[in-house]
Amino acid sequence: MDKWLNVVALNIPWPASYGGVIDIYYKLKALHDCSVNIILHCFEYERARTAELEKICAEVHYYRRRTGVSANITRLPYNVYGRKDKRLIDNLLKNNHPILFEGLHTCYYLSDRRLKNRFKIFRECNIEHDYYRAIGQAERNLLKKCFYYIEAMRFERFQKNAVHADLMIAVSTTDRDYLRSVFPHSHVEFVPCFHGNTQITATAGQSDFMLYHGKLSVKENEKAAIYLIKNVFSKMSCRCIIAGMEPPAALLKAARPYPHITVEANPSTERLGTLIREAQINTLVTFQGTGLKLKLLNSLFAGRYTVVNPLMLAGSGLDALCFSVDTPAEMVRVCRELMQKPFTADCLQARRALLFPTFSDAHQGRRLMEMIWGNI
Repeated sequence: MDKWLNVVALNIPWPASYGGVIDIYYKLKALHDCSVNIILHCFEYERARTAELEKICAEVHYYRRRTGVSANITRLPYNVYGRKDKRLIDNLLKNNHPILFEGLHTCYYLSDRRLKNRFKIFRECNIEHDYYRAIGQAERNLLKKCFYYIEAMRFERFQKNAVHADLMIAVSTTDRDYLRSVFPHSHVEFVPCFHGNTQITATAGQSDFMLYHGKLSVKENEKAAIYLIKNVFSKMSCRCIIAGMEPPAALLKAARPYPHITVEANPSTERLGTLIREAQINTLVTFQGTGLKLKLLNSLFAGRYTVVNPLMLAGSGLDALCFSVDTPAEMVRVCRELMQKPFTADCLQARRALLFPTFSDAHQGRRLMEMIWGNI
């Protein structure tokens, strides 16, 4: 029997250049490789339409995301209400296939009565009210701060709609446990982030620099990078590189007094891959224990030593492959030791043993397919 799946994406998932769309794109690819016929519904937002998606999707439909004041005068989250589109529900009603909603942002129609008898999957990629509240705490602009706090309240109220999903798939065991506690009668499973790495590309050896990477325009990543500059990188004598998209002025200002700290703005995919692979240490810090762990997975597949704070590991199942430290002083001490210690073939073997097959896209694609069609 042919397997068909509707997928509702919050944005156009190509190029796969930042966390949320990376998970979506490589999930689509993994399901396509499992012979699933995908009908993709995606909202246009600051990205161009692309023929690339037609290589892995049977159909691709585009919808305009509404933005501005008019999309914000609502009790619903701004990021949900702006993705309301009559053409989307009309297209979903043209078939009887399962529907995968990618993130709470796309779930406007999850509770729609017309979809009552459809098999619906909710892909959790963040505990959104915690995420927006944390952004609000970090935001310095008063108007934006108010928006993020209001959006957090809206998402906390809207989250109850997830009960209409027949299957919830969480990106971490921490988020899985949270969803199981909030929705005790729902089917909730842990499916790690899809990431596109098909093999371990890390190499044994040693280099002379440390790296932090991420989309630097995201408040969470800006906060992490500035934290590392002030508390860790400024205390090191080796080269320290911060690489990512759209570094804000505050981050550039924080790095400026230190000649050994470099900010690489908007590196190409190839350049970022080289930095991750050649760094002696990939240093990762987060202040939220939920959401995607994409930076962590990329560092473990492609990089040498990985030093993190405990929240970066929360619910990931990857603790054995990282050096987890609680304080800045401890992070400095561990990093100084690892800068003098070659990364060995034994370290690579430990990576392979834990990452495969559990964290491979192919394995998780097959699992997801079985979860969906095994329950219909």
